[in-house]
Amino acid sequence: MTDTERAESRVDWVDAAKGLCIILVVMVHATIGVEIAMGERGFMHAVVAFARPFRMPDFFLISGLFLALTIDRPWRRYLDRKVVHFLYFYLLWLTIQFAFKAPEMAAEAGSWSAPLSGWLQALWQPFGTLWFIYVLPVFFLFTRLVRGLPVWFVVAWAALLEALPVHTGSVVFDEFAQRYVFFFVGYAFAPHVFAFAAAVARWRGAALAGLAAFGVVNGLLVFTPAPEALGFLIQGEIGDTGATGGLSELPGVSLVLGLAGALAIVTVAALLSSAPWAAWLRWLGAHSIVVYLAFFLPMAVTRIALVSTGVIPNVGLMALVTTVAGIAGPTVLYALVAWSGRGRFLFERPAWASIDRGSAAHPARQAA
Repeated sequence: MTDTERAESRVDWVDAAKGLCIILVVMVHATIGVEIAMGERGFMHAVVAFARPFRMPDFFLISGLFLALTIDRPWRRYLDRKVVHFLYFYLLWLTIQFAFKAPEMAAEAGSWSAPLSGWLQALWQPFGTLWFIYVLPVFFLFTRLVRGLPVWFVVAWAALLEALPVHTGSVVFDEFAQRYVFFFVGYAFAPHVFAFAAAVARWRGAALAGLAAFGVVNGLLVFTPAPEALGFLIQGEIGDTGATGGLSELPGVSLVLGLAGALAIVTVAALLSSAPWAAWLRWLGAHSIVVYLAFFLPMAVTRIALVSTGVIPNVGLMALVTTVAGIAGPTVLYALVAWSGRGRFLFERPAWASIDRGSAAHPARQAA
């Protein structure tokens, strides 16, 4: 089976899971942005906080599921698909984001050198919402290098790294420490994850009961404050992407909840994947990177419009509308590009941006 054929052979529940993941990612950025602009919190903040323990762990775990199929490819092709591919989209959309932000940045700093220096700094310090596609190639490279080590050793080391209160200020290092264990588990235990999804489809009642139990436990751990004496162990700052300072953010607890939450997302996806009405969710998952790349602009425009006009007085509802706009905007843009044939470079890597001739012109979603 060729790369293109494999990419077209979609797994419904995986696409549904990616769809759920990208909704959660857009939701947190939309909600926190609205709340900062309004100076108060709405009902969406509780949803963001509830999802925080598993929002990124599930995305990284799912991103590692198919790596075993490609990890032994020749180095040139591996680097092309797992590094150069994401580098192209990172640099492209970094430039697009700075094109919109540059006037404001220059006005605040009183010089046009500010956006230029910011763009250059983003080459080693991932910028804003694009950090995921910057860190993902690091995970791909590192996993290729350690694939010969015992699985138990890498898992134990990565789990220990996740438990440490790592706050170096480097986005790459800090996110690697907090997230790599989930990516490696997805790669190393992919057969077990697929078996779990198959079992969910067979035992729907037990799966629903398990989801309910997880929801209760996760909620209790998220909204129960951790003892003050253990505050130095908590990952992140309170209010940052939904952090509450709860028990869920303590070492060990965060790892267990991250893995359990990832399996909860797999469970929901497996239950929904066969439903005809969930076709939109599967499509969204198959194009999750497209949404990830482009959601910043419609999200920001919608937030600014709602805040300035006051047409929606409720902060929670405002965040919800902004979330929907952040998802719908890239979808419309992708449809316009596909319909017109113009702007394909936004979501499809051109041949000149490849170091392996056989891997040229791959859509962003194929290597997601």
